[in-house]
Formats: sequence, structure tokens, C-alpha cells
Amino acid sequence: MTRASTLKTAFIAGLVGLLGTTTLQAADLTVGANIGNVPWEFQDASGKITGFEVELVNEIAERLGKTVEFVNTPFNGLFSAVQSGRINMAISSITITEKRLESVSFAQPYYDSDQSLTVTASSGITGLSGMNGKVVGVDTGSTGDMWAEAHTAEHSFGEIRRYEGLQPAMLDLVAGRVDGYISDIPALLYYVKDKPELKVVERIPTGEKYSIMFNKGDPLAEEVNAVITTLKEEGFIAELHETWFGAKAEDTTSTVTVLDMPKGK
Repeated sequence: MTRASTLKTAFIAGLVGLLGTTTLQAADLTVGANIGNVPWEFQDASGKITGFEVELVNEIAERLGKTVEFVNTPFNGLFSAVQSGRINMAISSITITEKRLESVSFAQPYYDSDQSLTVTASSGITGLSGMNGKVVGVDTGSTGDMWAEAHTAEHSFGEIRRYEGLQPAMLDLVAGRVDGYISDIPALLYYVKDKPELKVVERIPTGEKYSIMFNKGDPLAEEVNAVITTLKEEGFIAELHETWFGAKAEDTTSTVTVLDMPKGK
């Protein structure tokens, strides 16, 4: 696939808030990631941390001549962790939004996405029209959470239940404690492909773009952005897309197209 990385890639279990500063200084770059967010950052059968964004960050760090350490962090904790300096940057299919740009910085995007609705195959639910009065699961603080909150009245959701990651939400979905789960479509399509009991029944167009997040104004963002430009021009990120999603990225997408860093208004 891609050229092998020689980086030190260590996984520290536990929440960022529980980690001491000495541990975090062990590598040149500390990267917060919601481990378990397939196919972006997760543990494989051997326990190794892998995924689309893990490989991308490893390559970026290698190009910068730096070592990298991944810190397992709940999605909603990534924002305070990067702002406080406990981590240097964050990944976890993080969507660039105008609101987020008020307090953090992003490199140029590298993946275009939408939201989706996932249900159990036996539920009989075929889309959002079937969620009237139903319990909806979302990831705390995610764009799926924001979308569900904003569209509760429109779709008459009975309740929004929040989770810290994909795995606990999926356990509750299978157990019948929630009726549907709204989250990023690439992660759900990847997750359900070998699980016939689950089904993605509707794509929810939101026009999102993912990138790496930094503390507001951190010069590292510019450095990483320049490397992402090079990796797009070399076809490295398009290669990652083909490896992890089994399909070629379209030339018009942010996976292939070099873009400016988002600056916000």
C-alpha cells in the first residue's frame, strides 16, 4: 500500500485529563484521537492502533521529522485538550465548522462527508420518516448531535441519547435501547459491512469536511497544512482512500484537491 512508516506510534489508554504532562512530552507530537472510531483510528486484532487518519498523521510526522504519540480521548474532550495544550493536535473525523473555527484552527480538509441513520435490520425502519417518537443515539458534541438537536421537531424524535463513541452506541442499538443512530456515514458504512443485523438506511446531506484540529493560531497547523498539500499532490491521501474505502476518490473531492486552510469569518 503506502510506504512503511518508521515512527514510534504509542497508544496511551485512558482519558487525556488523567494523564501527566511528563508522559505527554515523551514524543515530539501528541495526537488526541477517539480510538474505536472506525476506519479512522482504532485497534486492530493485534492491538495495534491503525486507520486512515492514523496512517495520515504518521506520514505527516515522518515528513516533519518528528515522533508521534496517540492519546485516547473521548470525542467531546478533544476540543479542550487541544486548546489547553495537553495535546498538539486532534483527529477523529472532525468536521470543520464556522463555530469551531472561532476557538481552534484546522489544516485544509482531506475528506468530504455527510451524516447517516443506522438502525437494526429487524426494526422495519427505512429512514428518518420512521423515527417519529423514537430514541435517537448520537455522539456527544458531534455534528450528528448538532443535526439531531436542530431537527428534532421536524422529525419528531422522542429522545436524543448521547454516547462517548461508536461502540457503546452500537451496543445499545443492537440491544434495543435506542431505535436509530445518527453519525458520519463513512464510519457507519465501514462498521456495518460485516454486520448483517445492522443497516444504514438513509444518507443525511450535510456537506461536511474533515481535517486535523489544532489550538487557535498554532504555527504547527501551517506546517501540517503544507505537508497535506504535498501528500495530495503525490497521491498519498488518495491512496489511503482507496485502501480504507475500497474505491477511488473523485478528483473534485478534498481528498484529491489542494485547498486553502480554513480561516473562518
